[in-house]
Amino acid sequence: MPHTSAVPLWPECVPATDQDPEGVASPRASERPHLVPYLLECDQPRPLIVVCPGGGYHGRAAHEGEPVALWLNSLGLHAVVLAYRVWPWRHPAPLMDACRAIRQVRQRSASWQVDANKIGILGFSAGGHLAASCATLYSIVGHDPDPELNTWSPRPDALIACYPVISAGEHRHAGSFKNLIGEPLDPDLGDLLSLERSVQASNPPTFIWHTADDNAVPVENALLFTAALRRLRVPVELHVFANGRHGLGLAPETPCAAWTGLCATWLRGLGW
Repeated sequence: MPHTSAVPLWPECVPATDQDPEGVASPRASERPHLVPYLLECDQPRPLIVVCPGGGYHGRAAHEGEPVALWLNSLGLHAVVLAYRVWPWRHPAPLMDACRAIRQVRQRSASWQVDANKIGILGFSAGGHLAASCATLYSIVGHDPDPELNTWSPRPDALIACYPVISAGEHRHAGSFKNLIGEPLDPDLGDLLSLERSVQASNPPTFIWHTADDNAVPVENALLFTAALRRLRVPVELHVFANGRHGLGLAPETPCAAWTGLCATWLRGLGW
């Protein structure tokens, strides 16, 4: 297995410490954010994709982590699975983790044989919201406390969003936003994190897939984000499958399994 030891994201001081989760009954409260690398043995730099499992910003689904990293390895790509902060941690903690992951991978690009100009991010459900937030809102994170890391950009070069949570509006997944920003929803923060309202021309090329009958995260999330990207002429490819429950991951033995081949073709089109 092309797997190395976990790499702490914040080896010294974890930021956003004003959100002290001490005493909160959550299995994730004391976990420190980290990367689990799945690096290929290769003699020249290759692209890498950061994988963000879903879980409603309350957990991280195992089937959307390692199996996805190994699939990416099968395409000849490096991968890392991001163990980002979830409830009781709230915004901006997960976004800070995702942006630092991109910077950290770029910093290690020479030793990991990674092409520093081909760093993508992939996420499922709430992890899709995090991945899309990193692609859309990376500039609001500001300077990294590590001066050396701060020389590297947190902007991903590609985004893959799988049945993503996107909007805090009419079609929101209430649980994800409750865990991310609390209740009642702050209107300004809800607008910012409704990513269809925050898309920029600098967003990277994007691949999205969803199912039309997803009864947890409505397909309108993907449609709204796609429309917003198109308005700003950001390259985007969208696939909507007629049927499929939420949380399919690689979707083995279902018609939605076709998404992996479609995504692989899209990545090759980017030169990855």
